[in-house]
Amino acid sequence: MGKELAQSFGTARAVFDEVDEALGEKLSTIIWEGPLETLTLTEHAQPALMATSMAVMAVLRDEFGVGVDIATHVAGHSLGEYTALAAAGALSLSDAATLLRHRGQAMQRAVPVGEGTMAALLGASEEQAITLCNIGSEYGICELANDNAPGQVVISGATKAIEAAAAAAKENGVKKAVILPVSAPFHSSMMEPAAREMEEALADVTIRTPVVPVVTNIAAAPTINPQTIRRQLVEQITGRVHWRQSVSWMVGHGVDTFIEPGSGKVLTLLVRRISKESTGIALNSPQSIEEFANACSSENQS
Repeated sequence: MGKELAQSFGTARAVFDEVDEALGEKLSTIIWEGPLETLTLTEHAQPALMATSMAVMAVLRDEFGVGVDIATHVAGHSLGEYTALAAAGALSLSDAATLLRHRGQAMQRAVPVGEGTMAALLGASEEQAITLCNIGSEYGICELANDNAPGQVVISGATKAIEAAAAAAKENGVKKAVILPVSAPFHSSMMEPAAREMEEALADVTIRTPVVPVVTNIAAAPTINPQTIRRQLVEQITGRVHWRQSVSWMVGHGVDTFIEPGSGKVLTLLVRRISKESTGIALNSPQSIEEFANACSSENQS
């Protein structure tokens, strides 16, 4: 993840170096060499994904002259909101890295391993997901966590409650329920201790006005207000990720092309499910970055 980028561009390597320095350890070594079970720990995975995305943004800006100001809005899914804020200049790279490290650790501390989990409801509407949450709630906390796209909703909460909701999926018209391999019930009220920790951590961080509006997970609407951003980053810990609504808002306000810089193309695929008329472009290799930059240059010259 990001290794080819760092080998090809000094500006990308500099991003990983800055993140390593901010965290006081060689996260880049873990990203590129593993072991996988160490990388996938929440405290490593969150800053690692952010660093990879920001390396792509740095290459676009410094190597090809394509800055974030070509966008009308930025947005990120869950931890990706920190990346969006860093890309838009609201957070420094170092602050984004240290906040995400703290966020991952706080989320892991909030609930003992095994006591909480999440499940993806495939083919479920929001109404069906709410019905299953009501069923699960008889056994403990069971809440909507992510509204990702039509037919893909994620629920989160106490393990027994989520298992009960998943077991009732088919009889309530849901195609399939998949228990996710996560270490905690993210985006549920069980994360309240982590929210309080992040409120303290964010209080000491400078948040600047972003150069383009950020469409936030909590509101599914844009903001450039630093205090609103600070508050909603705290609310996001326990609140639902309104990704479908966020993309729909942007589409409804003229956005027809979505760029996903970083690792993989999960969000690109979700965008296509939300809006079949929209174009999604994943930038995760030197070749894809160069092709996109060349296309931007051609469009500016035409």
